[in-house]
Amino acid sequence: MTNQIKVLIGNDTADCGMAWAGALKNAGMYALTRRCDGNSVLNSIKSESPDAAVLEAKMPFCDAIEVIRKLKVEKKYVPNVIIVSNTADPVLEREAASLGAAFALKPVDPQFLVNKINQMCGVAKEDPKTDDTDLECAVTEIIHQVGIPAHIKGYHYLRTAIMLSVNNDEMINCITKLLYPTVAKQYQTTSSRVERAIRHAIEIAWDRGDIDVLTNIFSYTVHTSKGKPTNSEFIALIADHLRLKFKQQQKNRSTMYN
Repeated sequence: MTNQIKVLIGNDTADCGMAWAGALKNAGMYALTRRCDGNSVLNSIKSESPDAAVLEAKMPFCDAIEVIRKLKVEKKYVPNVIIVSNTADPVLEREAASLGAAFALKPVDPQFLVNKINQMCGVAKEDPKTDDTDLECAVTEIIHQVGIPAHIKGYHYLRTAIMLSVNNDEMINCITKLLYPTVAKQYQTTSSRVERAIRHAIEIAWDRGDIDVLTNIFSYTVHTSKGKPTNSEFIALIADHLRLKFKQQQKNRSTMYN
């Protein structure tokens, strides 16, 4: 029991806080819920010293970012934090990252929380794949560079689809039967809506994106006469680009330590 990961959830509603707590407990963690109140959450972190905390971005009296800042200013223990939000907010994402916190958009898959908390708390996984945090940062950076705005649904669907495809190349080979349904399940929507939203995001990137970035990733395919890539082409090319990038990084690290 002493090795149990303790997680404080700043939400005690049945559909979020209690559901998340149930999933964490089923995964062998110790989860406790608190009402969505910044002051209550702040005091609970100080008294309970959890390994991780799942906090609502917006809370009465003190929001999630302010909770972390107050802990740091007071030189108190700061747990691993996941900030959850109802809306996409690139400014909030950057603030969270600058404070060492992760960001998740609702609806949040409970299994995502389990995996993320395990990863943040340093729990080793068998046959580990590319580090989720590094991968998420790399995918987010590319999506920003190609000019896809964070406020559209396709941004989040596309980011998730690329991450899934980097870690499992079978996803892109079964895009309609596997990839779209997997993304749709995570966001509680339909495969057809995922497909349309990703298509819209790609159109924006092709019409407004940075041509140098697009050329670097898509090479000869970036040409008006060739038209826009299909969803599968776009996702596959970015996934391959990142897969090669991470393999090169692993090779460089291996060379460094040998």
